[in-house]
Amino acid sequence: MKIKLYISIAIFSCFFSIKGAAQDPIFSQYFQVPETLNPAFSGFENASYFGLIHRTQWPNLDLRVNTDYVFFNTWVEHVGGLGFSILNQHESNTKYNHLQGNINYAYHVRLSNDWYFRPALEIGFGTKSFNFRNILLSDQININSGTINPVSTDVFALNANRNITFFDFTAGFVFDKKNTNNDTDLWLGAVIKHLNTPNISFVENGHTPLDIFYSIHASYKFPYYDYNDIMFSANYMQQGAYNRLDLTSMLKLEKLFLGATAVTNPAKNSNNSHLLTSINAFAGLEFERLRFGFSYDFNTSGIGRTDGVYELSITYLADCLICRSPTNNERRK
Repeated sequence: MKIKLYISIAIFSCFFSIKGAAQDPIFSQYFQVPETLNPAFSGFENASYFGLIHRTQWPNLDLRVNTDYVFFNTWVEHVGGLGFSILNQHESNTKYNHLQGNINYAYHVRLSNDWYFRPALEIGFGTKSFNFRNILLSDQININSGTINPVSTDVFALNANRNITFFDFTAGFVFDKKNTNNDTDLWLGAVIKHLNTPNISFVENGHTPLDIFYSIHASYKFPYYDYNDIMFSANYMQQGAYNRLDLTSMLKLEKLFLGATAVTNPAKNSNNSHLLTSINAFAGLEFERLRFGFSYDFNTSGIGRTDGVYELSITYLADCLICRSPTNNERRK
């Protein structure tokens, strides 16, 4: 019993002595729905595009996290791309929940040689909640008697808020080129999230700015035998002291998609860190305008048995809402 109490003290001492910082949810299928990364993809298809992604992370641990992302964007002729999205993330053990709604606008500028430049802005309003009743603080632990007091007098417990709200601002851009002669498609993008570094502290009058999230991403798709496609994609992300580089390849065989992503940790923040943290396998089916995707992340680090990460996506490509000229409903991503 005393050993468990000592462990609890050590864990929670670390928890309250380290500066709190949150990291953004990352979707394994970012290449299917790049709207999760960058608002500049609103109206990218020159049509209406909507869908959802559900992600379940580490279902075998007490820290199971479920994340859902629902989005809609459309192209409006002579205006640009308009869109909105809702993100919800829930952690099962602590009941931590992050709910955020975003609206975004992407303009487009035609450059030379069929290149386009698409700058974009996104404004979000978020709320976070946390169940502090599941936290055991050091003043509740009596090591000598081996008992736990049900009530804490810690300043944190007395001043903690169960719910916080904040505004969030994002800016991004995409350069893209669609070559109709050889049916290749190339895009290069970058995004900066949390430009205003919103305060996400649960402590009254506390100050915990959300770290800025940076991402640089690229994709190149080209045809091969009998109108099938091959796609290569890369996505580098940095937030606070942590970074991540995803390298993806995907093959399209008529209506079937098969792919894999190597998830790497270039920073290796500790001696025990792994360069390759997971291999994410992907399979999908496309029926005209409707596409289904499923991915499973195979853990390659020493974190132990987690039962991996599951992800399911459903997207639909519809007609442009406000267009005077005919639109092409062929997917570009």
